[in-house]
Amino acid sequence: MVFLLNNAKKLEFNEIQIGLKYSFSIKITEEIIDQFALISGDYNPIHTDSNFAQKTKFKQKICHGMLLASFLSQLTGMHLPGEKCLYLSQTLNFLNPCFIDDTILIEGEIIRKSESTKILEIETSISNQNSLILVSGKAKVMFLESD
Repeated sequence: MVFLLNNAKKLEFNEIQIGLKYSFSIKITEEIIDQFALISGDYNPIHTDSNFAQKTKFKQKICHGMLLASFLSQLTGMHLPGEKCLYLSQTLNFLNPCFIDDTILIEGEIIRKSESTKILEIETSISNQNSLILVSGKAKVMFLESD
């Protein structure tokens, strides 16, 4: 399944304020996990083999942490701040596992804005349907001025 979204935000730098937030949710399916394994080459059995996963402390397959983190690219590149940014860095703290059929909430909030460098810092988090934080971190993006 390929997601093609053409709803990128087109904010101007002066429209971006500290405290600006955006969030969206996605249901994690076995198909998404299998496609990520194919794309990434990460076929670790904790993600792809139910028999193996049942013998772990999780008792079931878990989602790749980097699959969760990849949704932060959608957050920054499509929504906050949107299409006029370039990812510079992202910290990631993997706190809890995500399972098949979890619905995750991807959230971001602008916490710093540099007028001189046009760099934004965004507090990022991913939580599940029970509000348990799965991934937290901070993104830095550079706002690209349009011609």
